[in-house]
Amino acid sequence: MNNTHYPFPLFLFGILALLTSFASAANERPNIVIILADDFGVGDIQAHYPDNKIATPHLDRLAQQGMSFTDAHSPSSVCSPTRYGLLTGRYSWRTRMQEWVIAVYEPPLITADRPTLPGLLKQRGYHTAIIGKWHLGWNWAGPQPSRMTEIGNGQKNLIWDFTKPIGGGPTQRGFDYFFGVDLPNLPPFAFIENDRLVVQPSAKYIYDTSEGVNLPRGFVGAPMAPGWKMQEILPEITRRAVKHIHEYAKKDKPFFLYFSQTSPHEPVSPSKDFVGKSGIAPIADFVMETDWSAGQIIKAVDDAGIADNTLIIFTADNGHSHYTGWPDLIKAGHMPSGPYRGHKGDVWEGGHRVPLILRWPKHIAAGSSSKQMVSLTDLFATCAEITGADLPENGAEDSISFLSAALGKKDDTPRTSLVNHSNHGEFAWRDGPWKLVFKESSPKYTQSRGKPTLVELYNLDNDIAESNNLSGNRPDVVKRMTEGLTKVIARGASRPGLKSTNDTDVRFDTIQMQRWAPAAK
Repeated sequence: MNNTHYPFPLFLFGILALLTSFASAANERPNIVIILADDFGVGDIQAHYPDNKIATPHLDRLAQQGMSFTDAHSPSSVCSPTRYGLLTGRYSWRTRMQEWVIAVYEPPLITADRPTLPGLLKQRGYHTAIIGKWHLGWNWAGPQPSRMTEIGNGQKNLIWDFTKPIGGGPTQRGFDYFFGVDLPNLPPFAFIENDRLVVQPSAKYIYDTSEGVNLPRGFVGAPMAPGWKMQEILPEITRRAVKHIHEYAKKDKPFFLYFSQTSPHEPVSPSKDFVGKSGIAPIADFVMETDWSAGQIIKAVDDAGIADNTLIIFTADNGHSHYTGWPDLIKAGHMPSGPYRGHKGDVWEGGHRVPLILRWPKHIAAGSSSKQMVSLTDLFATCAEITGADLPENGAEDSISFLSAALGKKDDTPRTSLVNHSNHGEFAWRDGPWKLVFKESSPKYTQSRGKPTLVELYNLDNDIAESNNLSGNRPDVVKRMTEGLTKVIARGASRPGLKSTNDTDVRFDTIQMQRWAPAAK
């Protein structure tokens, strides 16, 4: 008997092939490289803002090869809290740290029992490494333990034993390997590999203006490795990351590299090849070197022949700094925050709206863009979905995958709201186009402590510059959104279907009295 009923089975086969392709994209365990720039503004990539004045050819090319997310946000407008959120999938204001960043010699912000992105990927068979800046605290050895201090950098003059291992760092929080610095502007001024200083800091830091600008003047005399040079930090970690990629490209198992750049954060110390290159200011030179550094990582992936099976993510920890040469950039016609209000540290969009580019050939459309709302806490859930891993029941409380958006697929449960947090502990609650801000009552921060916050409401669809406060006109929206933020805080999680607890009593209606709030009872 001659059976000629092919069209319908072929149709089913076609549908099955499409579904299989999507499933493969979500489970083939690509290499994952996250490049996190430090104090790099949403307006600092020239391909995104062609009128801006700093050349960024490497990141321009990455944007042409991948997808740019135009509504991406760091969970905080400063360093440590964002890094905590990226690695844990949890807002850092759920910890005891309610403002500012990890100070010198303070203990780990990520607790030992907290699930982390590298830990999850390690369970999925990945080799995990961080090269660059950590800035999430350590347990330093000494006659006293590392402690949380209310006084900024209050432990800088204490004695520490740098010959001993440093506890609580990256290799005890899910990473197989670490090379880099705690951060470039705090002591000890030396490289760390895994849990030990590479060279003992037997010298003393000297303030030397030939090193650049915005140097750490307050740490003169602090422990430093002999011959330490600020200008050599970014080139060295870049070389190390390139070498790491080439080495692990030859391995049978996939790898995760978190390349945490130290630029263009202060000290603004462009290396000799970049000094004066922008024709604008040292900070512009440093942005150009940041672009070069990211370009070396991308080139290493391409040269190693692993581009098709490597997801590259470029983003930043917060907006551009306002104290490292901002006026020079504005005078030159360069707008680090693009059309947005504010800068690093702010609750305004310029403080936490960041560039986000994903490149994954054959999966993510080249030269594309997405308006999907994203928080950097979402990288946890997105990487989990890509690798076929389940999210932990005791972690990633604020992480929602945006893989569907990246693949150009319809997402039935996209993120529609998020929380942003400022340097001083102010909150903002985003719900669709609406943004509700709870800001300090006084320009002088110390005078705002313990006092009620001021409520302002903006519609970002009509007012991206946040210039028209609608709180008096739309009390209904203020009421609804205030209730929404209250619930997200009280539930201990914003991930659908999850309930958890905060580490302290979190308040958004008043400015906290302490940087390190008391532990929850």
